[in-house]
Order: sequence, then structure tokens, then C-alpha cells
Amino acid sequence: MLSAKSLFQEILADDESFRLFCSIAASGESQGGWENARIAALVPESERALAPKITRHGADEDKHGRIFNALMRKRGLEPVPVPADTDYTMLLEHNGIGLAHDKLKADRPLTVQDVVTYLAHSRVTEQRASEQMELLRRHFADHPDLGRAVRMISHDEDNHLAYCHEELLRFARAGHGPAIQRTLRECALAEIRVYRDVSLAVMAHMGRILGWPKAKSATLAAGIHAVYAYERLAGWHRMVSLKMPAHRNALGGPATPEFA
Repeated sequence: MLSAKSLFQEILADDESFRLFCSIAASGESQGGWENARIAALVPESERALAPKITRHGADEDKHGRIFNALMRKRGLEPVPVPADTDYTMLLEHNGIGLAHDKLKADRPLTVQDVVTYLAHSRVTEQRASEQMELLRRHFADHPDLGRAVRMISHDEDNHLAYCHEELLRFARAGHGPAIQRTLRECALAEIRVYRDVSLAVMAHMGRILGWPKAKSATLAAGIHAVYAYERLAGWHRMVSLKMPAHRNALGGPATPEFA
């Protein structure tokens, strides 16, 4: 019987599929680190107090990229090029979600609206990241090789999500509520499409590496489409709600120690 745990176990047990999984994850995290670093550098003067938290967010993402690369090195593996159809971060940008890289590569300060857009985009994508890492933590928290990495990244992603909630609520109180809700909805609906497409692409690549029979691949694809149908109908609402997190100032304290 197919389950999330059995699927991950199969992917993690094979060197080639494990290498692709970690390469995709490391690339996305490193890209997120670069984006946050640029945003922190370009934050408008009125929001400079937010810059250290954005910097911390980016440093966490960079750390996660190093963790996935370290997991590969531990098995004597090198990263592989990330297939374009599995590049979640770039596909989101191509769908107009978040801040365009052309803007981040320039030296002009961002606007307050740009910062609100960044936070709304992060609130949606960090919801996905938090849920995915919670799934891995549930099944692999005690794994001898992956356990510590999974627990650490999951903790960080929960902090990132809490930070997005708190800062967006602050901007809502300052009068940006309608723009925040509009941007959250646009981001959420785009993200669930990209997530579906990337999930289908990743499973197709894994299926070729692991030699899955057509019936198994078809079953997994049907499951991905079913998740998308649910998210398109109602599930996206969880990505746009805002509530004050129990953990306040989640990115204001010391960073989690480096993974070795």
C-alpha cells in the first residue's frame, strides 16, 4: 500500500533518487537565502527595523541548503543539476509570485508595498514548507541519518511561518489589510498550481530513476491531482488566514546552531 512514509523511504534508500531529492531541496533553499539577503539589503528606510529578521530568514534558508548538501556528502554523493520542471522557486517567480529577480538585482530601495508582497508570498510558501517538514518530522524524526536535520529544519520553518503571521498583522494594523488579503489570495492560488506541477514533475523523475511501473506512477499522479482539486476548492484558505502566533518575535532571537 502506498503511503507518504513508504514513498519517502523508497526515495531515501536509493542513492540516485536521494541525490535528486536533496539537490532539489538544496537549490530551493539556497535560492531563498539569496532572495532574503537581497530584500534585507533593499528594505526601505521606514522598515529598516525589519531587516535583521529578513537577514535571519535568509541565513536559515542558506543553512538548510548546506544541510541538504551535507546529507549528500555523508553518503559520498555530489549534487545533480535541478530539472527546470522541478524548480519550485523559479516557477513561482515565472508565475508572477513574489518579488521579481530583476528588482532584487537592482540597487533601488524597495517600497513598503514590496515588503508587504514579500511577506505575503513568504506566508504562503512557508505554510507549505512547514507542512512538508512536519510530515518528514512525523516519520523520520528518529532516523539515524536524517533525524537531526529534519527536526532542525522543521523548527526553523515553523519560526518563519510565525514571523510572517506577526509581521503581516502589523502591516494590516497600519492600513495594508486589503492589499495583504488580495496578495495572499493571488499567491495561494498560484502556489497550489505550481506545487501540483512540481510534484508531478518530481514524481515523474523519481519514477524513471526507481523504475516504477506505470500503474504506480498513475496512482501517485492521481493522488497529486486530487490534492490540487481539494486545495483549489477549499484547502487554499489555510494559506491566507492570519493569526497572532504563540511564538512571538520568532526571528528576533539567536539562530539555531549550525548543522554538522
